[in-house]
Amino acid sequence: MGRRLLAELVGTGVLVAVVVGSGVAASRLSPGDVGLQLLCNALATAFGLTVLILLLGPVSGAHLNPLVSAADWWLGRRRRDGLAGRDLPGYVAAQVAGGVLGALLANAMFDVPQGLAGTDRAAAGLWLSEVVATAGLVALILGLARSGRGALAAPAVGAYIGAAYFWTASTSFANPAVTVGRVFSDTFAGIAPGSVPGFVVAQLVGAAVGLALVRLLYPDVARAAGAVVVPHPEPDPSAPEPGAPR
Repeated sequence: MGRRLLAELVGTGVLVAVVVGSGVAASRLSPGDVGLQLLCNALATAFGLTVLILLLGPVSGAHLNPLVSAADWWLGRRRRDGLAGRDLPGYVAAQVAGGVLGALLANAMFDVPQGLAGTDRAAAGLWLSEVVATAGLVALILGLARSGRGALAAPAVGAYIGAAYFWTASTSFANPAVTVGRVFSDTFAGIAPGSVPGFVVAQLVGAAVGLALVRLLYPDVARAAGAVVVPHPEPDPSAPEPGAPR
């Protein structure tokens, strides 16, 4: 469990550092062109998220999102599969802490003064966007797991988030830990503290919608709880080391 929590902390931290850092770099390299800034931010996030899932998936599942962890626990709670209820708080705490540390790291790398963001993101359209974006993300992850295509989770999730930067008005936060982390950077990617509750509530609603949708599409989706985001079984201590003679 220590390794899993470390993976979730580091993964969520690097994800937020990618989001914030690429936003700062884009705004400095292309001042005055918001569209190009958003494109650079989206591409960096999509590629970074893909790499993080590939790297950390075998350790912790690479949830990197409290809602994904909660969905995993909810689906597997009756079958005693997936993330155990006793482990859910640790996952969430590691993800939120990682998100905050990632924002502080990005600030330090780009010499941005440490402080809270001042960008207000409070509007009905933004909240609806977070509901839609989060529902799609949860349904995608669980649908891939249930259909035995977990190997595609890294590129699929990366592509989904990258695309959602443009087809949702909120640029698809879809993650409470990332949302909280982005409070701590007053940059292109920041969100004011007062806007966080609305976003998080919308994300919770979206996760519930995504769960309901995937249960309609895959009625036995609970069988896949142990493969969210990607399968991450405990290693067999008796198995030979990779490359070792059998």
